[in-house]
Amino acid sequence: MQQVADWLKKLGMSEYIDRFVENRIDISVLPDLTEQHLKDLGIPLGDRLKMLRAIRDLSNASVAVTASSASLAAEPTRRDDAERRQLTVMFTDLVGSTALSTKLDPEDLRSVRRVS
Repeated sequence: MQQVADWLKKLGMSEYIDRFVENRIDISVLPDLTEQHLKDLGIPLGDRLKMLRAIRDLSNASVAVTASSASLAAEPTRRDDAERRQLTVMFTDLVGSTALSTKLDPEDLRSVRRVS
């Protein structure tokens, strides 16, 4: 509700905050408001038209933000800068394990390799 109160203050229509709060109108339902809804709230025609224009502007701004976010997410960021890192690799082998693996079933070889 605070977002709607801030929005109304920004429009210079803070006198309507209580009406919006009483009717549980929050920022998520603003795009659904029609002129009739605002009329039912007792808001004069001039202010209704200003609110409807501001609601359209909010909707257009959120669509633009969503579209730009989607395009950013769709295109992965390319990094052209190379980075040098040190890497340590360790390999161990048991003597005779390759020959043993050709003679034993995998399950048997696993039990031989298993350390208790």
